[in-house]
Formats: sequence, C-alpha cells, structure tokens
Amino acid sequence: MREYTVPAVTEPASGSLSDPVWANASSHPDTAVFSRRVAGGGWQDVTAAEFAQQVIGVAKGLMAAGVKPGERVALLSPTRYEWTLIDYAIWSIGSVTVPIYETSSPSQIQWILTDSEAVVAVVENATHGAVVESARAEAPALQEVWQIEAGAVDQLTALGQDISDAEFDKRRSAVTASDLATLIYTSGTTGRPKGCKISHSNFIDELGPAVKILDGLFDTTGASTLLFLPLAHVFARIIQVGCVMKRVKVGHSADVKNLVEDLGAFKPTFILSVPRVFEKVFNTASQKAHSEGKGKIFDAAADTAIAYSQAQDKGGASFGLKAKHMLFDRLVYGKLRAVLGGQVQYAVSGGAPLGDKLGHFFRGIGVPVLEGYGLTETTAAVSVNLPDDIRIGTVGRPLPGVTVAVADDGELLFKGGQVMQGYWKNDEATAAAIDADGWFHTGDLGEFDVDGFIRITGRKKEILVTAGGKNVAPTLLEDQIRLHPLVSQCMVVGDGKPFIAALITIDPENIVPWATERGKPTDPAALTQDADLIAEIQKAIDEANASVSHAEAIKKFSILPTDWTQETGELSLKLSLRRHIVMEKHGTDVEALYTK
Repeated sequence: MREYTVPAVTEPASGSLSDPVWANASSHPDTAVFSRRVAGGGWQDVTAAEFAQQVIGVAKGLMAAGVKPGERVALLSPTRYEWTLIDYAIWSIGSVTVPIYETSSPSQIQWILTDSEAVVAVVENATHGAVVESARAEAPALQEVWQIEAGAVDQLTALGQDISDAEFDKRRSAVTASDLATLIYTSGTTGRPKGCKISHSNFIDELGPAVKILDGLFDTTGASTLLFLPLAHVFARIIQVGCVMKRVKVGHSADVKNLVEDLGAFKPTFILSVPRVFEKVFNTASQKAHSEGKGKIFDAAADTAIAYSQAQDKGGASFGLKAKHMLFDRLVYGKLRAVLGGQVQYAVSGGAPLGDKLGHFFRGIGVPVLEGYGLTETTAAVSVNLPDDIRIGTVGRPLPGVTVAVADDGELLFKGGQVMQGYWKNDEATAAAIDADGWFHTGDLGEFDVDGFIRITGRKKEILVTAGGKNVAPTLLEDQIRLHPLVSQCMVVGDGKPFIAALITIDPENIVPWATERGKPTDPAALTQDADLIAEIQKAIDEANASVSHAEAIKKFSILPTDWTQETGELSLKLSLRRHIVMEKHGTDVEALYTK
C-alpha cells in the first residue's frame, strides 16, 4: 500500500473552538468580524467585541434553560448570522451543536432529533417549529424550541440575565479540545443518516495548519467571504471557523435569488462553493452570450482563458496569447468577475470533482479555484490546492499532519487529527469506516503522484461493470456533459449491460432563450424528441466520449421531461446524484435504452 505524508507544522490541538472569540474581543475589539443584512438591503458590521457579547448572552440563556455540557442542541435554519452566533454560544458552554438542513424532510428531522437526543432546538421560523413539534412524541428528550424569526436571540439573552459572568467563565474554561463539538448527520444517499462525532480538536487540528498554508485567503488585508452554502454542511462550517480564527469578515446569504446582488454589495475577497455552482456560472454566461448573438466571442474567450491557464503550467503564455487574453479580459472576463463581486481573488471548491476544463477556465479569467477534498467524517478537507501551488485536475496535496494511502483496490485512505471520533451510537458503522490501524476508508477511488497531489477517479460503489467486463467510472463522463449550457443533470448507466448509456435532464432556465430563438416550446417536456435539441446534446456526448475508450463511451442517451432536484429526491443536500433514487424512478427509462 502506497502512502504519502505531509509532516505536521503545528502543536497538538488545545483549548476550544470558542477561544478565538474572546481573543479577538480582547486584542481587536473594534475589528469588524461579521457584516449582517439589515432591513432595506444594507449591511451592518459586527465588531469582535459585539460578537463576543452576543455569544455570551445566548450562551447564558442556554445555561439558564438547563442545557448541560455534552448535551445536544439542534439547529435548524438556512445560512444566516444567527446560525453562527448560536453555534458559538453552544460551543462556549461545552454543549454539542446538531445542525439540520432546512430542506430536510419531516422524517429526517424526526430521526435526527430522536437519534441525537437533542434537549433543545433553535429553528428559523414557525414552519420549522411545527415540524420539530410534530417530532416530540419520538424525541422525548426535547424540551424548549426557539424560533430565530420570533426573537430567539433576544429571548435567550433575557433568559440568561441571572447567570453571572463567573458562572459562564467557569463553564467556558472547562471545555477541552477532546470534547465533542458537533454531531453532523451525513446526507444519507442510502439508509438513515449517521451522526459524525466531531470534536473541538478535529476542527483545530485541521484549521491550525490550514489557515497558515492558505494565507492568500485568510491573511490578505481586508479579507472577507460571503457564506451561501448551508452551514449545516461541514464545508461551510470549517470556513466559518477559520474566518473567526483569523478575523476574516464574514457575511451570510441564504437565498440564491439574492446571491448576485449580495456578492455585488458585499464584495468578498474569496468565496467557497460546490462544482455545480461553478458549472452554472459558466453555462449561464455561455447561454446568455449565444442568445445575444455573442456566442462566438464567448467561445473564443473561454478557449483563450483555458489555453492561458494551461500555459501557466508550461512556462507561461506566448506574446500572442497574452494579447488575446488582455482583449478578452476587457470584453468578457471582467464582467464575469463582476458577477462575483469584483474583488474575488480565489474560490474554494469541494464536495465533488471540479473537472480540468472548469479549473482552467476560472484560473484563466482571474479567479483561481482551489480545489480540495474531504468528507463530513474528516471534518471537511484532508487535502487542498494552495494559491501558489495549484495542480489543476487534482484536489491538492494532504494538509500538514495528514497521511494518504491507496489501498490495493484503489480506495483512498486517510489518517490525521481531523478524522472524526466515530459515528454516534453506531460502533458497527464506525468499525467499517475506520479500521484497526486508524485508516479512514473514504469509499472514493483515487491516486497520487510523486509530489503527493491527489486525483479522484471515482466512487468505489459507483463503478459500472458492463456485460463485457469493462469497469467504467461514470463521474468522468457526467462532469463533462454537465458543462453543456442546456444540460442540467446527467447520469451514466450500464452496469451489467452491453454498453454505456446516459439519462439527461435539461436546464429549465437556459432552455428558454435557446428554444425561443428557434420558435420552439420552452417547456423541456415538449422537447425530449426535438431533433435540434438531440443534436445539441449529442455534441456534449461526443466531446465527453473523446476522453474515454470506445468501450467506456456513451452509445445511447435519453432526454427526460423533468429535471432532478433536492426537493424531488434525486439530488442530495450537497447536490450530488442519489443514483439509487434515480434508478428507482427511471428504471423503465434505463431499460428502454437497451430494448429500443
């Protein structure tokens, strides 16, 4: 088994996650560490001293409500300032945050409340409150439920007025690095979600070295970020913690409908997102340009951006390429950077492979994407590309203190201080994930080069084996096909079948200008057999097929009448395909590919 280790550069974790709150309030009390949306659409800064006082107020309220060290507090809300505030209040008294996605189903919410034995809950609104209340019969430990929109922060602060500073300080100082900080339930592509036990030291062991080697993000003058991914997901959460550690100003945006406006107003210096969002930015810009008759300009600009980025890895761009790049920077790239707020220097991507084409495109337009890799079970990242050390197509080198290995069957294994303590009340699942030698088994297939840069090649459980015995990694094809502006989702099929095929859904937004220009219906359901649309999708299929062998290539595809979404169940909370759900719903469509 091959291994690669990056030596640790920091001391073992100590203290708790809330310690930086008090350190910031003491050393930089007037520094703006957050900015909040206020009525009328403006933004209001929150200083380090103000944040600390607000954390104390909510924490005392939780103490007055009887929440003890180690007890679980459920937090059900989209990303917003109060989410972060309540999270830190829970940590400061040694209790455990149990985040719940606002898009979770009632049955999922009931299971998490029951399994975690949460004693209190904070939700965003009355709708969430009603769902939580309906779970009480199955969650007997649950006591109080507060609503953010009904004044939860003020209510808790008032409730804790009789708790002295000395009582709070005693409680806070008793929290140690080994204490449990959060139970994060996996999104559960199959079966019930499992609670990942993540300690204060798991976060600190990761972020101690990470914020040092990512100084281009965290140590830049005026550094700021706008969080719009769910804070219930470990990816956004780890960035939140890193920003508090380094006093990077944080804003929150929960509604994607306002995201472009919020980015323009907040002007972050870096952002984090998942590959699907980067795909949407590229596809929307491409489709808009083509619908306005500027398609050739955009295509040439995209090709130039990719070529310019590729040249950075081969000694630099030629004079002619530099000249073209400067021209397109004025015509195209600057406008794309403006959509992100105009000040973004870097983007961070995780959750799924980004793909070489998008990686080169965004670096070529002046927004390098630092792609990393990790799971909930590893407290987010175990590897990442660095601002001054990017190898596009990889997920970077292991973080300091992390060892990566590739098992005999190609599975990626990791060791490091950020690997979770185990699954909550599930020793069997823990033993299956973390072996006797301490290796965490990711379920992902991959490889690393002599310099330690890791490349993800597929999911162990998602490898398709055709009737002819050919092993096919579907994500390589799917990622490329989704880059077509008219494609929303793609699932490659063919396990046990004579050839590889695909199911395609159409982007409901981008189809409108394309269809209108051609005098066609704008409803994707009316276009599944349209010859022009089929020809467009065939182009995407052909381009993807060019990257694989003949045996791995897609031979047939079917365009489906409706898109796949989180709400309808085909996408997970991090926008990954839930393949078993798609197969349950579209098994007849798959069979039709092999019988017609």
